[in-house]
Amino acid sequence: MLLSEAAARRVVFIGGKGGVGKTSLASALALAQARAGRRVLLVSTDPAHNLGHLWQCTVGPEPRALAPGLDALELDPDATAAAHLQQVGEALRRLMPAHLAGEVDKHLSLSQDAPGMHEAALLERIAELVHDAPARYDLLVFDTAPSGHTARLMALPEMLTAWTEGLLQRQERSERFGAALRSLGRDDGIGARALGGEAPAATPGDRDQAIRALLHRRRHRFEHLRSTLADPARTAFFIVLAAERLPVLETIQLHAQLARAGIAVAGLVVNKRAPRDAGPFLAGRHAQEAVHLDTLRAALPALALQEVPLLQQDVVGIEALDAFAGLLASTGGPV
Repeated sequence: MLLSEAAARRVVFIGGKGGVGKTSLASALALAQARAGRRVLLVSTDPAHNLGHLWQCTVGPEPRALAPGLDALELDPDATAAAHLQQVGEALRRLMPAHLAGEVDKHLSLSQDAPGMHEAALLERIAELVHDAPARYDLLVFDTAPSGHTARLMALPEMLTAWTEGLLQRQERSERFGAALRSLGRDDGIGARALGGEAPAATPGDRDQAIRALLHRRRHRFEHLRSTLADPARTAFFIVLAAERLPVLETIQLHAQLARAGIAVAGLVVNKRAPRDAGPFLAGRHAQEAVHLDTLRAALPALALQEVPLLQQDVVGIEALDAFAGLLASTGGPV
C-alpha cells in the first residue's frame, strides 16, 4: 500500500507519534522510489534528526547524495528561522530609511524567539521546496516531526495565506494614500526628517513596488503549498504508528486535525507488529495489539492499513533499507 500509493504522487508526508519508525519508513520509501528510476529528495523536518544515523553519514541543510537518484537534507528549525530572519532583515534594510536600521535589528532580535517563528520559518522553507524542487526531483518525501508539531505545521498554510492577503490589502491602501499625498506635494521626506533621519534612498513608489512584489511572492508560495497539500492526486500523507494504546489514540487525533486542515490521509502504517507464532510472550503481545487495532479500525474504517512486522535487527545502512523496502512491498494486510 505505502509503496504503490507513493509511486503515483509527487509529494509524500510521513507523520505520526515519535519513536514509531517514521524515519526508517520514509527512508525505505525514498530508496525504493529511487531504485525504480525516480529522482527523489528526502527531507527531514524533525528537530531530532535521525537521517544521518540511519544512513551512516552526515546530512545537513543542503541536498547530499545518499544513493543513485536519491538526495537528502535536514531542515533545522533554529537555522531555518535564523536564515529566514536574515533574509527579512536584508529586505527591510533595503526598503527602510538608513536611520531606522537599528529599529529593524531590534525587531528581528525580538522576533527570533517569538511564538510560532520556528514553525513559520520552517513552513516557508517547505513551501519553497514544494514549489521549486519539482524542477529537479520527481518525488519529495518528508520525514516529519511528531504528531502535534506536524499538525500545527499543516494548518499554517491556510492561516499564513490569509495573513499575507491581509498585508497586501493594507499595503495597497497605504500605497494609494501615499500616492494621494505625493499628488499634493506633501510626501517629500518630511516625515523621515522629523524622526531625525534622512529620506530613504528609494523613492516611495519604488518602495511600494518592492513590498508588493515580496508579498505577492509569499502569497503565491503559500497558495501553491496549500493547493498541493490538499490535492490527493499530487500529495499523500501517511500516518505511522505502533499497535499500542497511546499511538492509536494519537493517530485518531492527528487524522482529525489533518482533516480540519483540508489534508486527506492516504493510509495508515502499523510498524513493528509483534508476530503471533514466535512463542507465548509475543503471541500474547500480538493479541493485545489486535485489541488496539480494532479501536483504530472502528474509528477510521475507510483508511487502508498496512502492517509491517517487528524486525529482529535495527534498520541501519543502505543494505538494511533495501531489505526493509522489500518488506514494505510484500506486506499489506494483517501480519
